[in-house]
Amino acid sequence: MKKIIITDKTLISPFNEPARELRILNKPLWLLHRDVLSPYCLQEEEVDDFSEIGDTENELLVYRDNLYFDNDLLAAFLKSAKVNAKRGNIASRIAFALDDEAIKSHAVHLQEGIRQEGDVYVADLWYFPKGITTQVEPVVIDTLAREIGYYHVPTYMADRSGDLAYQIPLLPFLSIENWVHLFVANAPFGVIAHGARVEASLERLGPLLRILFRSLVERKQFLSSSAMVRVGQNAHIDPTAIIQGPATIGDDVVIEAGAVVTNSIIGDNVTIGQGAQVMASVVSDGCYLPFRAAIFMTTLMERAMVAQNTCLQMCVIGRNTFIGAGNTFTDFNLVGKTIRTMHKGQLQEVGLPVLGGCVGHNCRIGSGLIIYPARMIESDVVIFARPERRIIAKNISFEESDHHGWPGESHQPQYRPEQVLATIRPRAPQVRAQELVETRLSNERTMIERAIDRIKRL
Repeated sequence: MKKIIITDKTLISPFNEPARELRILNKPLWLLHRDVLSPYCLQEEEVDDFSEIGDTENELLVYRDNLYFDNDLLAAFLKSAKVNAKRGNIASRIAFALDDEAIKSHAVHLQEGIRQEGDVYVADLWYFPKGITTQVEPVVIDTLAREIGYYHVPTYMADRSGDLAYQIPLLPFLSIENWVHLFVANAPFGVIAHGARVEASLERLGPLLRILFRSLVERKQFLSSSAMVRVGQNAHIDPTAIIQGPATIGDDVVIEAGAVVTNSIIGDNVTIGQGAQVMASVVSDGCYLPFRAAIFMTTLMERAMVAQNTCLQMCVIGRNTFIGAGNTFTDFNLVGKTIRTMHKGQLQEVGLPVLGGCVGHNCRIGSGLIIYPARMIESDVVIFARPERRIIAKNISFEESDHHGWPGESHQPQYRPEQVLATIRPRAPQVRAQELVETRLSNERTMIERAIDRIKRL
């Protein structure tokens, strides 16, 4: 099968990068697509528009590169699409029922990629059994949504009841067009959805007994056994740290005394300091969390740092960004107003009762600040704490950065829109192949270096 990638060059605020370059589950979206599609597709081609796809008799999978989907959803779609194809040269397009709880609750806000056509929602993912054809039928996929609570608060703090819940899909699908979608893809539709799938598998006796047996052999709690927690090579985990799965710990990770990690993804070369807490979050490669840092349902892109005594709830933090000590990102509107964020130049409702903030790439955020819900800080911004500004009540643009005109400042902006747009171009297949070869060689060199280090220690 050949995959045709329709590139979307829209820059996602406040990162000033297209969706394909932003991290979901500790991978750039384009790499996540590659891994999901590798069992099915041997060839690829990139186009700017559907109309550019040439005539061919090949079996095709066509998708827009700002879509998030996982292995399970793709398998369900292709299974139904190939049943359609057996009835003739009938192509299929992914669709969802209008009453699908996960889609209507969390996927249709702040975007246009999932849109209503007739009595279904459709999106830009197609299967063509023998080249492009006009005979296309929607294939409705049930996301198998489950209601899962994440807060239980007093009734006077909630609109209708004391339970705040997500509709978690076992088959997740999103169109990434706003930073809020990155939060949803990583947390509710990411690590929490994975936890929901594991929970669903435990309804069968076989998987339940296998994990229970493993925990008994290892003398660990059920959620802390190796069946629930995958640990990479050369990881150093203090015996007093608490790790509960489903969780993934990468290579060369250090988790110090008293740290707590639950239902999260921890990338390679991450340090989690004493007493730090990581819950239902994604911590990408090279990140650093010192003592008493706390994150909940938060995404840290690669090489981000969150200093001590800082609390991030339901936030998204860009790569190479530093968040100073003692900062608090609030996530709830005390006066009961709906939370809104900027999308296409207008404030629009996010469709969530609780949501933190978003900081772009290459930012430096000082200490002791309070950031209101759903506020954005653009890439390349530096913010100092000043007596007259301890509360960030509005979005901060690059032009408002404190580093402008500061004597001797050396902060180098790297993500201005004109800079990013100048570098965006479709990757030819041979270029992508070269990238994969370089990645494999880099991995092999790393393995050799680790082996040499272990021999030296012996």
